[in-house]
Amino acid sequence: MPHPIIDILLWTAAVLCVLAGTVGLVLPVLPGPVILFVGLVLGAWAEGFTHVGWLPLSLLAAMMVGALVIDQLAAAYGVRRVGASRSAAVGALIGAVLGILGGLPGILLGPFIGAFLGELYAKDKLGSAGRAGLGAWMGFFLGTVAKVAIGVTMIGTFILFRLF
Repeated sequence: MPHPIIDILLWTAAVLCVLAGTVGLVLPVLPGPVILFVGLVLGAWAEGFTHVGWLPLSLLAAMMVGALVIDQLAAAYGVRRVGASRSAAVGALIGAVLGILGGLPGILLGPFIGAFLGELYAKDKLGSAGRAGLGAWMGFFLGTVAKVAIGVTMIGTFILFRLF
């Protein structure tokens, strides 16, 4: 038997999580894909998983994991794309992870600083280190674009299963 108050609370929480998760796809301070996924699960739960069951939720979970992996590897890919050393790629990855501790400035600058320092360590050339840092920024930007695309796909998948 449905409980209208619980349904309203679940849908309210679902909508708030989807909105916060969508913002988090662009704003690196929030774990957007995770919050978005939680919101979609809450939406499915609000309807007793009748329209959106285990198969679509599994697809959504896979997309969420993909977005998280892309987010972590994007800066390292950008570094490698500009021909930087493995040290720069590792530095970009470490900078991305440690940057979380520094809030928004750390998140934005972490991959750049990590790649810069890694390349400077490996080749001891400022120009090469600067290119590595810029490559990390490009990877960060492309990773954000990919996260947004995956997030929109997650929402679209939920809606399609919900309606059909």
